[in-house]
Amino acid sequence: MILRSVVLFALAALMEIGGAWLVWQGVREHRGWLWIGGGVIALGVYGFVATLQPDAHFGRILAAYGGVFVAGSLAWGVLVDGFRPDRYDVIGALVCLAGVAVIMYAPR
Repeated sequence: MILRSVVLFALAALMEIGGAWLVWQGVREHRGWLWIGGGVIALGVYGFVATLQPDAHFGRILAAYGGVFVAGSLAWGVLVDGFRPDRYDVIGALVCLAGVAVIMYAPR
């Protein structure tokens, strides 16, 4: 169950961050409507993927996903845009991921 949840969070991050990046590229880098349209589709897929989480509480899922988004955004920057996070970026991302673990996987 936890593995499924983690995979879904990773897929959601890929869709949301990738979709936002495509829109950014389409608008800010003047790559055009195809990039923007691809981004909008990816963002829609993100919304669907979030509904597949095993937990039924929207607020919990979206709150936890916020931490995944923070860490995933920094990773995207490293892999795609050549961003070099400093130690505070890394520490902040780890704190966010610890929050995800507490919110989602603490025994209830």
